[in-house]
Amino acid sequence: MTWRVETLNATVDKEIEALPAEMRARLTRIAELIATAGLENVHAPHIKHIEGQLWEMRMKGKDGISRALYLTAKQKRVVIVRVFIKKTEKTPRREIEIALTRAREVQNDQD
Repeated sequence: MTWRVETLNATVDKEIEALPAEMRARLTRIAELIATAGLENVHAPHIKHIEGQLWEMRMKGKDGISRALYLTAKQKRVVIVRVFIKKTEKTPRREIEIALTRAREVQNDQD
């Protein structure tokens, strides 16, 4: 069974659409890498653990830096719960809290 990368909802889709084209392309590339190679074979600089079940896909380009926060779900699914343009060196706590709140929706669907 291969991995699937999906978004939580239309809000996350809009966050992706708001990214510059280069960042969207990089996100698509990382998602394709996960789907073809398997999440267990994708490492830094593409992904990094944040805390608990939360991980980030790391996109960098001439337009700056952006992140897609995600968690894994049953049936080899990667669910993106928050996408934003990063303006500080550290991932802002506010962004992590938004992602954790949205992650609860995924967990509730699995129970």
